[in-house]
Amino acid sequence: MINTLGHIAVQRTPCMPYILENQSNSNPWISTSGLPPCLKNDYALSHKIQPLLYTRFLGNSLSARKTKSQQKMLNAAFVVTRSVLTTDPSPQLEGKFKLDGNSELQITLFPPTSGSLVEIGFEITNGAESLVLHWGALRHRNKDWTLPLRCPEGSRVFKNIALRTPFVKSGSRFLVKIEIDEPEIEAIEYLIHDEALNKWFKNNGQNFQVQLSENRRQMVEKNAIVSLPEDLVEIQAYLRWEKKGRQAYTPEQEKVEYEAARIELLQEIRRGVSLEKLRATLTKSPHRLEEGLASEVGIPDELQQKLETGTSLKEIRGEILEGNIKSKVVNQLNEKKYFAAIRVQRKARDLMQFINRNSFQPVEEKTLDGKKSITAVELWSKALEESYDGQIIARKLFKLDDYELMVLVANKDDRMKAYLVTDYRGPLLLHWALSEKAGEWMAPPSSTLPSNSVLMDKACQTPFVAVSHADPEYQLQLIEININDGHYEGIPFVLCSDGHWIKDKGSDFYVEFGGRTTKVLKDAGDGSGTAKNLLDRIALMECDAERSFMHRFNIASDLLQQARDAGELGLAGILVWMRFMATRQLVWNKNYNVKPREISKAQDRLTDILQDIYKSCPQYKEILRIIMSTVGRGGEGDVGQRIRDEILVIQRNNDCKGGMMEEWHQKLHNNTSPDDVVICQALIDYINCNFDVNVYWRTLNENGITKERLLSYDRGIHSEPHFRPDQKKSLLRDLGNYMRTLTAVHSGADLQSSIATCLGYKSEGQGFMVGVQINPIRGLTSRIPELLEYILYHLEDKMVEPLLEGLLEARAELHSLLLNSHERLKDLIFLDIALDSTVRTVVERGYEELNNANPEKIIHFISLVLENLALSSDNNEDLIYCLKGWNHSLELFKRKDDHWALFAKAFLDRTRLALSSKGEYFHQILQPSAEYLGSLLGVQQWAIDIFTEEIIRAGSAASLSALLNRIDPVLRKAAHLGSWQVISPVEVAGYIVIVNELLSVQNKSYARPTILVAKSVKGEEEIPDGTVAVLTSDMPDVLSHVSVRARNSKVCFATCFDANILTEFQRNEGKLFVLKPTNGDIVYSEIAERELVDASSTDVSDTRTPSLTIIRKDFAGRYAIVSEEFTNEMVGAKSRNLSYLKGKVPSWIGIPTSVALPFGVFEKVLSDNINKDVAENINTLKRKLAEGDLNVLDEIRRTVLQLEPSPNLIKELKENMKISGMPWPGDEGEHRWQQAWMAIKKVWASKWNERAYFSTRKVKLDHDSLSMAVLVQEIVSADYAFVIHTTNPSSGDSSEIYAEVVKGLGETLVGAYPGRALSFVCKKSDLDSPKVLGFPSKPAGLFIKRSIIFRSDSNGEDLEGYAGAGLYDSVPMDEEESVVLDYTSDPLITDESFQKSILSSIARAGSVIEEIYGTPQDIEGAVKDGKVFVVQTRPQM
Repeated sequence: MINTLGHIAVQRTPCMPYILENQSNSNPWISTSGLPPCLKNDYALSHKIQPLLYTRFLGNSLSARKTKSQQKMLNAAFVVTRSVLTTDPSPQLEGKFKLDGNSELQITLFPPTSGSLVEIGFEITNGAESLVLHWGALRHRNKDWTLPLRCPEGSRVFKNIALRTPFVKSGSRFLVKIEIDEPEIEAIEYLIHDEALNKWFKNNGQNFQVQLSENRRQMVEKNAIVSLPEDLVEIQAYLRWEKKGRQAYTPEQEKVEYEAARIELLQEIRRGVSLEKLRATLTKSPHRLEEGLASEVGIPDELQQKLETGTSLKEIRGEILEGNIKSKVVNQLNEKKYFAAIRVQRKARDLMQFINRNSFQPVEEKTLDGKKSITAVELWSKALEESYDGQIIARKLFKLDDYELMVLVANKDDRMKAYLVTDYRGPLLLHWALSEKAGEWMAPPSSTLPSNSVLMDKACQTPFVAVSHADPEYQLQLIEININDGHYEGIPFVLCSDGHWIKDKGSDFYVEFGGRTTKVLKDAGDGSGTAKNLLDRIALMECDAERSFMHRFNIASDLLQQARDAGELGLAGILVWMRFMATRQLVWNKNYNVKPREISKAQDRLTDILQDIYKSCPQYKEILRIIMSTVGRGGEGDVGQRIRDEILVIQRNNDCKGGMMEEWHQKLHNNTSPDDVVICQALIDYINCNFDVNVYWRTLNENGITKERLLSYDRGIHSEPHFRPDQKKSLLRDLGNYMRTLTAVHSGADLQSSIATCLGYKSEGQGFMVGVQINPIRGLTSRIPELLEYILYHLEDKMVEPLLEGLLEARAELHSLLLNSHERLKDLIFLDIALDSTVRTVVERGYEELNNANPEKIIHFISLVLENLALSSDNNEDLIYCLKGWNHSLELFKRKDDHWALFAKAFLDRTRLALSSKGEYFHQILQPSAEYLGSLLGVQQWAIDIFTEEIIRAGSAASLSALLNRIDPVLRKAAHLGSWQVISPVEVAGYIVIVNELLSVQNKSYARPTILVAKSVKGEEEIPDGTVAVLTSDMPDVLSHVSVRARNSKVCFATCFDANILTEFQRNEGKLFVLKPTNGDIVYSEIAERELVDASSTDVSDTRTPSLTIIRKDFAGRYAIVSEEFTNEMVGAKSRNLSYLKGKVPSWIGIPTSVALPFGVFEKVLSDNINKDVAENINTLKRKLAEGDLNVLDEIRRTVLQLEPSPNLIKELKENMKISGMPWPGDEGEHRWQQAWMAIKKVWASKWNERAYFSTRKVKLDHDSLSMAVLVQEIVSADYAFVIHTTNPSSGDSSEIYAEVVKGLGETLVGAYPGRALSFVCKKSDLDSPKVLGFPSKPAGLFIKRSIIFRSDSNGEDLEGYAGAGLYDSVPMDEEESVVLDYTSDPLITDESFQKSILSSIARAGSVIEEIYGTPQDIEGAVKDGKVFVVQTRPQM
């Protein structure tokens, strides 16, 4: 039997939501409307929904800061029930009323059969779907409306005094039934409201009323007999006050609250709760602890102690309001869990529906943004600016309908000159003057007048002169004005054409001369990797943009079409510009007064255009979201005007018309900005902290506003705030209301204003939001309003996990709406941006929650943050599969699967790769634009340098990375991985050198033994001479080429998973260390130089591979041969080994059919007359190469691709392929043969790839003696590919096979593809028991249709003591398809039986081939439909 007060209450009353309307005080609960009625009580119990005595102390309930939404929402609505249709028996008709036309209202009363529950049915015929029941309860001896404890589902609280319940349509009828179980309620009063028409239906001008049965009053009187101690009523009233945000009540409100507390307690007694239990619950008596309620309800310890000393709760409440009870109680309220958090029920969704496959395109400026888009005015201006070499002090571009006017002012050798140039067609006259301050007209001195000028009173008129240019051809009009006197500040002017006056948007044109020299475009670099022409145009318009936000937003709107045409880089340019603005790197206002409504109108226009691009160009959604978050929502009409009007309301209501408030008022009227949001918050904090001005300055400074910035406004703020204590309550109320107005205009990521915009609100308050009505967004799912209200209510919860789940559930519900062209898509985007931003801040607040948390909780946090990142990302397929992997890891953990940590570690590695890839992508598209535009605009260098980093840090990626770092050591410990993976275990000593990429130093030679610590190792690099060890945080495969070469060269090679160890090595750069690999670990320490001679492998010469000699292979007269003809003189070891295996391996191992182009064919084709020019070019390039010009390697490869095939080559290759049963590409058309021929040439050209060339030069191998045969095979369209080493390369254990497996083709395993393969070992004595060492983290797999592959097979690959394998390319005839891999659907990962079968077959194939050769083998192969194929084998190095 449930014996707690909370559970008893919930059993009686399943919870349903009130819906917030008009910012009413409501308590949103989680709906159970989707559950069968019989299960709803169980649902409520399982989610620990609290009863009427729900005494939640919020995380910051006594702190200075409190969000407005929290204060509003804390006035909790009570437990509610579902709506039911009027079908119960024994009804009593209470009356019929004519509403309108044919519409009729009928009221039916359902008397209680037992207890106090009475039901009232309302039925309207011929009504409308917009009708609602507007109603309240009349209690005994009280004529005012009150809220009942029960209400139908979907009811909304209106102004805390009434409910609005929508009618449910049933055929042609509209029905509502309400249930009342409070005996003290004597009647129900109501009206009918048509919300669509805003029409009220009354009873002859009065409220309708339904009187309830007489016996209910008797029940009230019976309850009154119960002696309810007043001290319990006082405690309950105190708890209600706490729950409502510690509001300052009037005496009348105190009385209402006190009686409400009494009613709640009587209700509990009526439900069977004893006075003892009530007292135990409200205080902290032992009886209560025996009932197992712990400390989930009750008042804090210190307050309880005050009660025990005789202090009344009224006195305590007064002390709190005055701020006299501070830190200790605040800490108790912050740290204690007074209740079990309610969690939303997350839907089971297929995560695949969230995938966006907008693949990354090469980032290069589109043709549309090319030179053709540069106007004649801009070309002329650029030429002039370059001639002045940085001496331009003003630059401004004006639009004249379809024409342009550029004004440039230069100052060279203290001589100022103004140039006005335009492409205007027709006669044009400049009516101009000079000024010493803005708005002033002064006649210019006669010495400054251009020819043909006419001097007038306070002005001058000068005709434009035609100028032309031949290449490129254009016609312009120009005026040059010498301004020799240096005291002038600007030039005002208007234009006249044929008697028609031309102005700047109704005002005079004005160009301020400025104080600093602007940069010439050439100083900013060449703008490569950017939409350069767009950025140049932005720089030209910046002088106008800095006048006000209105100007900037309108200019941005005008430029968006050009940005869209330029593609990704164009929008990236707009993003950079807006971000520089948002971070105050650009001027916000300069000598221009603008009304707030004009700013909001410009914002609205800009965001409307961004919304349209969002609809039409879904591949750019992520960039567009970031732009919108920097701009703010804006709004047409009075949305911005309210900023001006409502500050006057604050001043009038609170008698604060002078000082700081008047200065702020003038600033707001002149030019409002996002700074005003911070100023408003600073004032609220200052008032909340008992008018502590230090708090005011702290809030400002923490948000980037200094005293100097306040003074810099056109209407500067000089004074500090000074208010009286009696103004506190009213100011907090009014400033809280005003904050909503400010954030609605300026904040794109403000959660409360975004939610209010989507759910709708109407005018409320005394002078605030007057006349404002925002309709709810149509088409929202039924869960969205509930989720949004849940989020607002729990926004400051100490325990953040349930809140995060609610935020993510809301975003998931919004996802489908964001994919469609919704009529109010912009508002939905801003809501989603706000939810995304809130997730990030909540996660950071929740880090403390993860201290000492178990892995399950941390993984759950990771999955939530990863889901948030995926929902905000364009190309998110990899992120979604990472999310599925983490969810699967969580399931394995819960099942106590032995592999859970190993599996999670693989997805940790993959998630890090995804974050790295995302970071690189952002850096590629944003940083060049930030550097180029930042240089043009004079942005501070530090802001340019960290631009992309700050963009990334502002998203969920940074939070996710921190969580990964937190769980990494946990997983490594649980999986017994340690801090290292030792790939080549060699004890060495050397000097530490830090490099970013191994690739960048592969051609270097170190003079002393060197330990390289490299951030990036891809897998195909060469190890530089003199290197004794390579340590990296990267994850090359154990069987990658660089790993094989490290073992062959006796170089220590290891991956370090511990960032602290790598940091320690970085701190010790240049010092001498010894590395001693042990079983899965490396012991390291600093040593003295005298110890170097005693350390192993310390002689640099030991690390150098000795010179090798190979014999050149000449053309043997054959262009193509079959496998039976593979000999040492014709082909390399790769081809010969496959031929040798044929007929020797069992039938369950497949060997692909092969032919080959023998040694010397390349040289023979090159010598043909048809390739004479190609041969001469190659010889010329080879001479340059011999002279040390390594840049020609790429040119040689491109030249090889120009070869033409000889007829004999085509004839012989075709014959031999058909003899061997292989398809001839030419049978499918000439284009297919051309594809095959190109693949052959690419194999030959790979002789000159950098990696191979450096490797052969390192061992002094004669490059000219290197001959390249080409092995031709049918491709096995592999499900999986593998590499086997039949002796474990890490341990040297010859009794153990080591293998790595990837999904798809093997190129991702042997090539430089990021991530790890699945790795396993298997004892040769027990081939049926493979042991997985690591799960795969490679994000991509390569797949191909039936095709042919051309493999390199040189005479310099498998030389003794030289790991030459893999240096040269193997090229398929058809391009592979790269597929993002979902390992949670791969049976090799998730099906243990299938996994064991495949891995055992691979191990068994390795054992068989080793037995055939009698020596350890390095084997490559594939698995197709369960069958193992071996595509090559060689001796293991």
